[in-house]
Amino acid sequence: MKSYKQILLKQTSLIKEALTVINRGAMGIALVVDENEKLIGTLTDGDIRRGLLNNLGLEDSIEDIIFRTPTVCTTDNTKEEILQTALDKKIYQIPIVDSSGRLVGIEEVDTLLRPRIKTNQVVLMVGGLGTRLRPLTEKTPKPMLKVGNRPILETIILNFKKYGFINIVLSVSYKSEVIEEYFRDGSDFGVNIEYIHEEQRMGTAGALSLMRDKLNEPFFVMNGDLLTNINFEQMMDYHLSNSSIATMGVREYDFQVPYGVVNINDKDIISIEEKPVHKFFVSGGVYILDTKSLDFIPDNEFYDMPTLFEKLIENGLKSISFPIHEYWLDIGRMEEFKRANDEYSEVF
Repeated sequence: MKSYKQILLKQTSLIKEALTVINRGAMGIALVVDENEKLIGTLTDGDIRRGLLNNLGLEDSIEDIIFRTPTVCTTDNTKEEILQTALDKKIYQIPIVDSSGRLVGIEEVDTLLRPRIKTNQVVLMVGGLGTRLRPLTEKTPKPMLKVGNRPILETIILNFKKYGFINIVLSVSYKSEVIEEYFRDGSDFGVNIEYIHEEQRMGTAGALSLMRDKLNEPFFVMNGDLLTNINFEQMMDYHLSNSSIATMGVREYDFQVPYGVVNINDKDIISIEEKPVHKFFVSGGVYILDTKSLDFIPDNEFYDMPTLFEKLIENGLKSISFPIHEYWLDIGRMEEFKRANDEYSEVF
C-alpha cells in the first residue's frame, strides 16, 4: 500500500496547488481530507480539466470540483477484495480508510489492470519545411534540430515511450533521409517506427489517408515541432472515457487590448472597459482520433486537422477538448527555438 502523504489536499486548496500535488504524486489523483485526515473526497486530472473548461482558474478553490463519493476500501479488506472492487468500478486507485473513515493509505492497481505497453499508434507529422527557422533548416529538417543536445523528435518519441506508447508512425517528406538514418526502425530507442512518405503537401490530416490500413484503434496525431510534457496516458484515458471520436488538446491563449474598450448600443455609450483581457482556447497540435474519423479524410489531398474537426462536428459526431495545462511550446520561430533550449533542462 502506497503512502498518501504526498497527495493530500485540504478542502480550501487552490487548483494550482492541486495540479502540483497530482503531478508530484505521479498517481494522477489527490486525496482531500479534513483536519483529522478523514477522507472528504478525491480529485483527478480529469476533474481539474473539466473545471478549467467551466471557467475556473488556477487561483480558484478546488471545493466545487471535489468528487465527494469516491469508492474506498477498509483495512479489513484483503488485496483480492480490493482488486475485485477496482475491476467492478473500473478505477485504478482506491483510498484505504480505517473504521472511523480516517485515511491510512492508497492502493494503486493500475499495473494490475492494464498492460504496461499500449498498442495504440502515434502518428507524428514531421514533413514540414521549417522555412521560418532558416538557415538552421537548410540541411536539417526542423524536427531534427537539437534542443537540449537532442533532436526535438527524439524528445517527443521518448515522452510517448515513457507512457507505454511505443508504436510510432512518422509521416516524412522534407529531407526524410536525415530522419530515417537517425531513427531507423526505432529499436535503438525502444520503440517501433514505420515511415509514410508524403509525395506532396497534405496538411496535418491529409497524410492519414496514406495509412488507413495501419490504424485500427484510437491513435495519437501530433505535430513534430512541439515540446510538451503532457501525460499522454491521461489524455488517452480522457478520450476513451468520454466516448469521443476526436479529442483536441487545447491551450488557453489570452491577450490584453491596450486601450479602453467602449461598448456602444446605436450611438449610446453603455460601458467602458479599461484594457480588457480576452481569453480563448487554441489548438495545441496534439490530437486523438478514432478510426471512424478516417472516413472523413479524402484520399491524396491537402486536408488540415481543423477542417476534419469541422466536418466531424457538422456530422454530429462527438469531438471534445483536452485542456493542456502542462509545459507546451510550439517551436516555429527562432525566438521559440532559443526559448526551448533555455528551458529544456529544467522541464525535461
